[in-house]
Amino acid sequence: MMAGLHGGGVRGVVMRWAFVGLLVIHGLIHFMGFAKAFGLADLPQLTQPISKPLGIVWLAAGLLVLLTATTILSAAHSWWVAGLGALLLSQAVIIGSWTDAMYGTVANALLLTGVIYGIAAEGPASLRAEYRREVDARLSRPFSPAPITEPDLEHLPEPVQRYLQVTGAVSQPRVHHVKASWQGRIRLSATHPWMSFRAVQHNFVDEPSRFFLMGATRSGLPVDVLHVFRDQAASMRVRLVSLFPLVDAAGPEPTRAETVTLFNDLCLLAPGALIDPSIRWASIDQRSARGYYTVGANTISAVLSFNEAGELVDFVSDDRLVASPDGTTFSAQRWSTPVSDYQSFGGLRAATRGEGRWHPPDGEFAYIELELLTLEVNGKTL
Repeated sequence: MMAGLHGGGVRGVVMRWAFVGLLVIHGLIHFMGFAKAFGLADLPQLTQPISKPLGIVWLAAGLLVLLTATTILSAAHSWWVAGLGALLLSQAVIIGSWTDAMYGTVANALLLTGVIYGIAAEGPASLRAEYRREVDARLSRPFSPAPITEPDLEHLPEPVQRYLQVTGAVSQPRVHHVKASWQGRIRLSATHPWMSFRAVQHNFVDEPSRFFLMGATRSGLPVDVLHVFRDQAASMRVRLVSLFPLVDAAGPEPTRAETVTLFNDLCLLAPGALIDPSIRWASIDQRSARGYYTVGANTISAVLSFNEAGELVDFVSDDRLVASPDGTTFSAQRWSTPVSDYQSFGGLRAATRGEGRWHPPDGEFAYIELELLTLEVNGKTL
């Protein structure tokens, strides 16, 4: 229902405002019980007497319903807590004045649907809550990175050195973690329809880890996606309406595939991390270089291509694995991420538009298109 309420696209905005509008009307109607109890208005439609104590309960129920609407608009993670309290109190006073208020149960049935979704989407067992726990645990650890200096670049191929200089990484603190937010669209294959999405991710460099949370819309229904790379192992889970598992993939193949993605993120979002000893380099020519990235048992490689300005414009790897639609099988396939439209985020320049492309024998195609919205390095908004 509420992909809704925090999801992307016009449909999501309309659903959110429609639900909030229903709650506002429902909450204001509860004030009639308070007005009846204290004689503040002539309300012939309320035929049953309402005592002053019960009138106060009617007022409290209305305020809780309005609070629920407010917390939804503010995108509070725990809005469903207020919604659950509002639901219980509202239904209690409706039962107490059943003859006059029975139709309020219809609104509460819709509120119940929203609360169930809210618990699934934002509650303790949700993918969003897991994302927040994992990220918060790592952000709480102290770090004090030293600045990147020119001598730190000496072992890099010339085009990679130039890229770090062009992006402004030199003299900046070494990268400890990165946060990025995105919007775009994604599809399962060249023949599947596109789905709009919004996403947020955190990457941590010292202890290689990646947490990528996406909220997409499929046939009008919300889809939650969580990619996790931690402790040298990766997983991917997809849930429809935050409740029904569509994909639950883990094991050596997703881990190897996600290692390529980790390296790609470093190249695009954290160029300063390319001096890390976990990466070794081989020169190709003035416009390209090959990087080898090792995490645990996996060493993957990719060719980085640069333009005349020294900006990274493509990343191509044959070590990425494409998953079947249900995430149960994986096969090797060339993967590339052409990027463009570099913009400044404070002291750092980064590409703001890109694609993820598969290269099957019958012809390459883009399966994801992204726009970078915000970028933070080491907790500093750029």
